[in-house]
Amino acid sequence: MSTPKCFPSPLEGEGSLALKGGGVDWTQIESEMNERGYSIVRDLLSPDECAALAALYDDETRFRSRVVMARHNFGRGEYKYLSYPLPEPVAALRTALYPPLAAMANRWHEALRSETRFPATHAAFLNQCHAAGQARPTPLLLRYGAGDYNCLHQDLYGDQVFPIQATALLSSPGDFTGGEFVLTEQRPRMQSRAEVVPLGQGDAVLFAVNQRPVRGSRSVYRVAMRHGVSRIRSGRRMTLGIIFHDAS
Repeated sequence: MSTPKCFPSPLEGEGSLALKGGGVDWTQIESEMNERGYSIVRDLLSPDECAALAALYDDETRFRSRVVMARHNFGRGEYKYLSYPLPEPVAALRTALYPPLAAMANRWHEALRSETRFPATHAAFLNQCHAAGQARPTPLLLRYGAGDYNCLHQDLYGDQVFPIQATALLSSPGDFTGGEFVLTEQRPRMQSRAEVVPLGQGDAVLFAVNQRPVRGSRSVYRVAMRHGVSRIRSGRRMTLGIIFHDAS
């Protein structure tokens, strides 16, 4: 399959409707992230962008590596890490989403009494990653068929970890059954809590990569998050993962 010659700009025209003209309520997103560890951004990608990104999957020149999950006991299905330069929508979304998320991440780290702070721009953060030996791009496309699933996990990749990431659904929900995006929260001295996150085509879920602060009755405590995908019952499901730190 040939590579699409170009993409609609994710910040102009029909693409990335949620980011145009103040379409994202970052106050609401932060409130939801603080309350439950995730928030949904509707229409982050247009249907045309979803189709163009999904079509890239068969072009091996756009990727640095392919992972068959069953070989590593990660689940079933496969994914591919994109190589630099990233497709335009992916690069632009990574750049555009980072600043408000970095402000949120800094407030999380302040609440957790962590000294780590994140710079205002994604380019500056990538410089930190690369200086620490983390220079391999981490955005990825994931493809699942009937019977496939993704075990609960965290995408860390090195010492430099940005605490929030995004997953966008490229397929239409009518193209598959099952395959729900699942989050679990491990609270101290309590049983884990699970949540299923429904997405439409082009919607993205923002969620905690690892730990996030939760305010208790007396103080702030840490909860650990993991994410995965339940078993696909029929059809094919494709997603885009946007991770802001690079890998070693």
